[in-house]
Amino acid sequence: MKNIKIICTLGPSSFDKKTLNLLKKEKIHIFRINLSHTNKNEIKSKILYLKKNKIKNICLDTEGAQIRTTETKHKFVLKKGSKVKIYNKSVNSNNKKIYLYPKFGLLSLKKGIKIDIGFNNLSLEVISKNLKENYLNCRVIKSGILESKKGVHINSKINLQSLTDKDIFALELAKKMKIKYFAISFVNSHNDIRDVKKIIGNDVFIISKIETSNALKNLTKISNNSDALLIDRGDLSRYVPIEKIPVVQEHVVKFAIKRKKPTYVATNLLETMIKETQPTRAESHDVYSTLKQGVSGLVLAAETAIGLNPVECVKFLKRCIGVFKKN
Repeated sequence: MKNIKIICTLGPSSFDKKTLNLLKKEKIHIFRINLSHTNKNEIKSKILYLKKNKIKNICLDTEGAQIRTTETKHKFVLKKGSKVKIYNKSVNSNNKKIYLYPKFGLLSLKKGIKIDIGFNNLSLEVISKNLKENYLNCRVIKSGILESKKGVHINSKINLQSLTDKDIFALELAKKMKIKYFAISFVNSHNDIRDVKKIIGNDVFIISKIETSNALKNLTKISNNSDALLIDRGDLSRYVPIEKIPVVQEHVVKFAIKRKKPTYVATNLLETMIKETQPTRAESHDVYSTLKQGVSGLVLAAETAIGLNPVECVKFLKRCIGVFKKN
């Protein structure tokens, strides 16, 4: 039976020396730096810090073609019926003005277009636009929470570059610092991977993240140009109804197995353990079912980046893997 790998996302909960050493002892396959939650001026220092602590298998995960909110000073609860302005600038957001990045055709959005922010049910509707001051007037149609750097899904066709300015900077830096693992976010076609390879070359390990409807349509060419696939069930649920996510996951895993392409699964594996010491039975069953499908590895995101006990999350996954191998 193949060796099932664990990818661990680093963050405030796991970046201290003690936790890193404990995670190293658990033989983590890849340590992931999520560029979406890393400031540009922190990238080099984080890589140097990991190398100093003898972490070799570092992976940079790009922001990719995804619209996000800018920083907020704290969480804001936006109530249904309230009004908010939407801008496309790099300025801190608040409960009256929400700023989105990177640059895109904000004012091309028509009245009635729906804008979903994060996964806390916050949903807005465009009611008018101010062409003079370049913003959209929106109404909250579903109450929810506004936080820093949350993914934004717009129910309209948006043209975005496959790499942000921060991504390009990070990839060029990573090449100089001899980083070998890269996860590419929001891959829509094999051309997105070619754009990455133009910067970092071919002597690297490319993990293409399957998290859009275009990625599903172009799975063959994406797979042919990648070293591995990663099913991100969170962002994928923006394009696929949640009740169909298990079907899509099974389809992608079967596809990858036929082509002998390693495939990893992320999102909500041990979500409860972000704040609790134990996972739910449903989470345990999800992990087992995912392993049974034949995946090559499992990805811990918020669980190890901001969770209560990153090391215990890894240990629980390893116990799950052990049970699976015995049965």
